[in-house]
Amino acid sequence: MHLEDIDKSRYQQRFRIVFAAIVVVLTIVSLGTSTLLIALFGTPGESHFWLNVAGVVVGAAFVVLTLIKLRQHPYLREVVYVWDLKQRLNQIYRRQRRIEPFVEDNDPDAIAIMFFFYRGSQQLYELDDNTITMDAIALNLRALERRIKDLGITVTTDSYRREMLERF
Repeated sequence: MHLEDIDKSRYQQRFRIVFAAIVVVLTIVSLGTSTLLIALFGTPGESHFWLNVAGVVVGAAFVVLTLIKLRQHPYLREVVYVWDLKQRLNQIYRRQRRIEPFVEDNDPDAIAIMFFFYRGSQQLYELDDNTITMDAIALNLRALERRIKDLGITVTTDSYRREMLERF
């Protein structure tokens, strides 16, 4: 994955609109489906819990299928980019404890993975206005950049490839 420059205000605006649309569509489809199922299969005085759950499942499936279908739409470019970035960072985070000892041993793949992780996290936190952990990320990134400089190697965010994680 290549880190891209994202317009923060456009991303935040589009994310809010997409999130609101998801909530509205999920509510309408879930309630409509639940009401229809209760009318068709419900009996008076009986709990309709499972019919309501079925309505929510249908609504969620509808939203997911719609998002998959619209994933390539230009309006969703920034939102999908951030969703994908979050998935990649989460994959690295889950293996971080196994990767860090290899960074200490100056393994080039481990260094490239963690460099991407810190830069990607920095970008993500800036886009989401999550400033709480920015200092820790910046500190870790500076330490890694010093290690890279001391080793005399060249590492960029483009050095990271998903396949590198398979070793760890």
